[in-house]
Amino acid sequence: MGSYNSNYLRLLSYTKQLTFYVNHGNHEQALALFHHMQASLALGLDAHVFSLTLKSCTAIQRPHLGIAIHAHAAKSSLLSSPFVASALVDMYGKCISVSLARKLFDEIPQRSVVVWNAILSLYAHANMLSDALRLFEAMDVQPNTSSFNSIIAGLSELEDGFKAIAFYRKMQQFGLKPNLISLLALLPACVGVAALDLIKQIHGFAMRSDISSHLQLGSGLVEAYGRCGCLSYAHNVFDSMKERDVVAWSSLISAHALHGEARTALNIFQQMELAEVHPDEITFIGVLKACSHVGLADKALDYFSRMQRDYGLKASSDHYSCLVDVLGRAGRLHEAFDIIREMPVRATAKAWGALLGACRIYGELELAEIAGKALFEIEPENAANYVLLAKMFASVGRHEEAQRMRREMKERRVKVVPGSSWVVYQD
Repeated sequence: MGSYNSNYLRLLSYTKQLTFYVNHGNHEQALALFHHMQASLALGLDAHVFSLTLKSCTAIQRPHLGIAIHAHAAKSSLLSSPFVASALVDMYGKCISVSLARKLFDEIPQRSVVVWNAILSLYAHANMLSDALRLFEAMDVQPNTSSFNSIIAGLSELEDGFKAIAFYRKMQQFGLKPNLISLLALLPACVGVAALDLIKQIHGFAMRSDISSHLQLGSGLVEAYGRCGCLSYAHNVFDSMKERDVVAWSSLISAHALHGEARTALNIFQQMELAEVHPDEITFIGVLKACSHVGLADKALDYFSRMQRDYGLKASSDHYSCLVDVLGRAGRLHEAFDIIREMPVRATAKAWGALLGACRIYGELELAEIAGKALFEIEPENAANYVLLAKMFASVGRHEEAQRMRREMKERRVKVVPGSSWVVYQD
């Protein structure tokens, strides 16, 4: 009896330590402890231990150990545990394949909502939303909020905002209330379709539910209001935040830059530096765009230099594109072209497009031809590039070249897409 009690107490202690390791991301230590538990304890390990270990297997991609635990779980009849079953489904889907995860899911005799949520989440994260929606409709248990969350997030990531919002409305019809994860998944969808009223509803619900103080949600609301042009609302949320991370500051800077309030954006960046919040790459994209809107080319070059020198950040193609844009708008076209030629990463359509647009404004045909040829290679189906260059040729009387552009469009079967716009109408 004494030996049993001793083993039981050790099992409890080890399980507590294992939980700590897994929850804090110390997965190598978690797996080492699991092996020690297997070797040193006379008692059998329970479902909770196996579900924790499977999480670590998934996190650091150890499918062989996960498969061994699967075999043991099957022999020990532990598959009836929803936590072991869901952890196994998650491990197979993330470490091996979604199809194998689905095969295991179909073999589980009693599937709780936890197991259903695991397979739904895998399909959603793999961008297999049609399969996820079909599986959702086939659920033979009552869905919970988590069942909806992964699909809402998946639809938002695919920039299918209307469907994401419609699925959220369906969740409400089930009488389910959103949680923090629901709101974080829904905000990008609202921004994508300019659903300002829903953003306000999310904000109000968060305040009533006492989760508005969550840092990630606050930053998300600053971005959502800012992207929709409600800068006063964005500031109200920002000012109410007890803690402001780099995302919140960057969102506010980008919002002002996006809506032409460049001076304010640059002032906020100065406040960010005074607050000793370390800017990241996204922060500097907002700063460079702000410089571009008011023609501060030298200032942009200085910020670009400081980004790398003072903060140790690596410039991406987006940063170089912003720099090309600000120099192009200022009429410094050859400097902009030099940036493209000398940048260590491959120039994107954004960079060449910015140069071509600036060449059109300043009538620089020679560089426009170079930019146009590069764009024809990068995005051969974009009719705007052909049309713009053809108009430039025609404007200086080079009608043969203009006709050549139009012939090239026909040969490549490039078609001009008619312009369109939409508004959200609500009674």
